[in-house]
Amino acid sequence: MAELKTKPGDQSVQEFIQSVDNLQRRTDAELLLHLFNEVTGLDPVMWGPAIVGYGTYHYKYDSGREGDWMITGFSPRKQNMSVYIMDGFDAHASLLEKLGKYKTGSSCLYVNRLTDIDLAVLKKIIAASVKNMKKKYPAPKGVKK
Repeated sequence: MAELKTKPGDQSVQEFIQSVDNLQRRTDAELLLHLFNEVTGLDPVMWGPAIVGYGTYHYKYDSGREGDWMITGFSPRKQNMSVYIMDGFDAHASLLEKLGKYKTGSSCLYVNRLTDIDLAVLKKIIAASVKNMKKKYPAPKGVKK
């Protein structure tokens, strides 16, 4: 089985954000860093070269594939800001109606600019998703997620 390429590393989150070329994307990333820190209460960790992640959970599929992944996070991509909502979007339908302008992928919320969305609603979505993930994937005893 192929090993997951995107893993937590020791790269500085602050240095990564400061390296974002696009000023608007960098400003949005700084704002998201503060927002995620506040909402999750967890320390940010770089996952691969371009994802700021929070917490971890261990998954195992029926196929036998398993691994560890972040509970939530974001990435300032060139095309848009990606926000990772790992429990998907079904549980957040009523909040998404109030969020503003966005697109979704399987677990990614894509936003062009943070001014396009309601940040108070985004906070609620992130908080609910983190709560759902921690409930579904409880941490082993003695491990903080």
